[in-house]
Amino acid sequence: MPVRFASDGSVEVLLVTTRTTKRWTVPKGWPIKKLKAHDAAAREAREEAGVVGRIRKKPVGRYMYWKRMADHFLLCKVKLFLLTVEDRLDTWPERSQRLHHWFKLTDAADLVEEPGLRAALRSLKLP
Repeated sequence: MPVRFASDGSVEVLLVTTRTTKRWTVPKGWPIKKLKAHDAAAREAREEAGVVGRIRKKPVGRYMYWKRMADHFLLCKVKLFLLTVEDRLDTWPERSQRLHHWFKLTDAADLVEEPGLRAALRSLKLP
């Protein structure tokens, strides 16, 4: 979950749209062999949102959702790893496939449709 601190000290979250339904969400992906979960999360944030920074090794939240596949639904369990963004790339693999925008934490929670992600965003405690 990419975050940054605005000039007023408030937390902003970078949301991206899903490729198929164009709903707002946080960058996420499947586990990657030979990568620890937090490193895989950092890679997904780079590929989906073009951001790099410091990733926390322990999840700051978790939620579950039903992912629509071609012919069925799959229950996905998501761990949210906080990525404090330090840089934004000029180009990244999925730039043309998704919208991306920084939102205040409270606005981000209102915009996402997944109830579990909404709850995780609302309960996020940062310094």
